[in-house]
Amino acid sequence: MFQLPKTCYIGLALSALAAPTDASEMFAKGSPWMLGDWGGTRSELLEKGYDFTLGYTGEMGSNLHGGFDHDRTARYSDQFTFGSHLDLEKILGWHDTEFQLTITERHGDNISNDRINDPRVGGFTSAQEVWGRGETWRLTQMWIKQKYFDGALDVKFGRFGEGEDFNSFPCDFQNLAFCGSQVGNWVGGIWYNWPVSQWALRVRYNLSNALYAQVGVFEQNPSNLESGNGFKLSGSGTQGAVMPIELVWSPQVNGLKGEYRAGYYYSNAKAQDVLKDSNGQPAALSGAAYRSSSSKHGLWLGAQQQVTSLASDQSRGLSLFANATMHDKKTNAIDNYVQAGLVYKGPFDARAKDDIGFALARVHVNPAYRKNARLANQAIGTDDYDNPGFLPVQDTEYSTELYYGIHLADWLTVRPNLQYIRHPGGVSQVDGALIGGLKIQSSF
Repeated sequence: MFQLPKTCYIGLALSALAAPTDASEMFAKGSPWMLGDWGGTRSELLEKGYDFTLGYTGEMGSNLHGGFDHDRTARYSDQFTFGSHLDLEKILGWHDTEFQLTITERHGDNISNDRINDPRVGGFTSAQEVWGRGETWRLTQMWIKQKYFDGALDVKFGRFGEGEDFNSFPCDFQNLAFCGSQVGNWVGGIWYNWPVSQWALRVRYNLSNALYAQVGVFEQNPSNLESGNGFKLSGSGTQGAVMPIELVWSPQVNGLKGEYRAGYYYSNAKAQDVLKDSNGQPAALSGAAYRSSSSKHGLWLGAQQQVTSLASDQSRGLSLFANATMHDKKTNAIDNYVQAGLVYKGPFDARAKDDIGFALARVHVNPAYRKNARLANQAIGTDDYDNPGFLPVQDTEYSTELYYGIHLADWLTVRPNLQYIRHPGGVSQVDGALIGGLKIQSSF
């Protein structure tokens, strides 16, 4: 796969700073595309209902101090996104109908895997969120959406991930604990976020201009996670369905935007108990298979609210956010997660489109899951953390991130960041890790 050298982005940044003023030209700061408007062709296509995008996200992470392995190094991971959005009302005359097709490719390495986390158990968060779900090409979106009753009813069908509509959250931070749908991070075996897709149906009803309810049915098929199945369309391997329901309120508080979410998910596929066998005894001691449960469930809460603005520009100001998830203690390693933070957009008059972000997160391990690890060590007769056969006992992981987003152009934002992770992977024996990061987001 073609990949731009990392040094190329230094050149892009310099080009953006010295870009021409005409937004239709290549490298123009005011253009949404690095390659410009193609002589007006892009704008003409947009008017006719055709929107084509090529996006790039690159993330660097370096273990500056601490972690499982103190040998300092840096890792780079990235993702290309190829998308097309079609307004089928303009193209075919189909009323209020849209079509989306997106293909992604991920590549690279993650500093968290062997430098930050103990490889025997891995970690919960990731210092480079763009890494994951295999270095492969994937059909990430292929859906059609249509609105009815003057837009009150919105129906979407095709292939997409739960986090696209449910428990949605922006992804400007680099640490996974502050990026995207958090349910998918803590029950990733059943809830598949971007870039994985599955067959799905989502129905949304707008109760008012500021309030809507939605429900979905998503194919639960672990084979979709496999690198060789990035374009799999058949339902072979399906184990059941994940059914989320959510209420979303988007009020204007003193003229400032907010969004509040509350949701619940239920999976009807069999799920494995984290502790007991079919006789109700600890499976780590009995040697029998872990018993299965007939379902799995959990819930989430999320809030985002802008609290200040400038009279001359409401896009600038301070916004606060918080998210929490809770999960089934019988079948899930993580029983709860909480996160909170802030973003300030336009901190300086000379840098009105820059932003500053700070966030903290706590990931808590299910006590039954911890007990299972202790019993597994008891079964092999060791309590020595340095023994290669020892299974580290995981408890609570804390993450923080501070970033400064440099808006070099409307098509290029660079976010240097510092992350600190205490008890990586929830393992108290692993030193707290300080990570230096750099996130690049661009649109060609």
